[in-house]
Amino acid sequence: MPRVGRPRRARPLLRADAYQLQGERLPEWIAAVRVDDLPSLHTFVNGLERDLAAVTAGLTLPWSSGVVEGHVNRIKMIKRQMYGRAGFKLLRKRVLLAS
Repeated sequence: MPRVGRPRRARPLLRADAYQLQGERLPEWIAAVRVDDLPSLHTFVNGLERDLAAVTAGLTLPWSSGVVEGHVNRIKMIKRQMYGRAGFKLLRKRVLLAS
């Protein structure tokens, strides 16, 4: 169990990377997590390392799929609201009219 007063090196690096798009600093952050005694972050880092190139690109490149994800979320919400009530024709009308 980590001691309460011990400084954490990992958290500030992740916060800085997320807002400043500095994906090239990710290996430095991963090394800091490995030094700290934080088992839950070790598991998180293992997941990041499985696809390190994609995570680095996501933290480095200016493009975002946020708009697309928002539309997908909206369509799923409409679909959940209509579950068992009508067929595809009505679903299609609601999705297109809501735009």
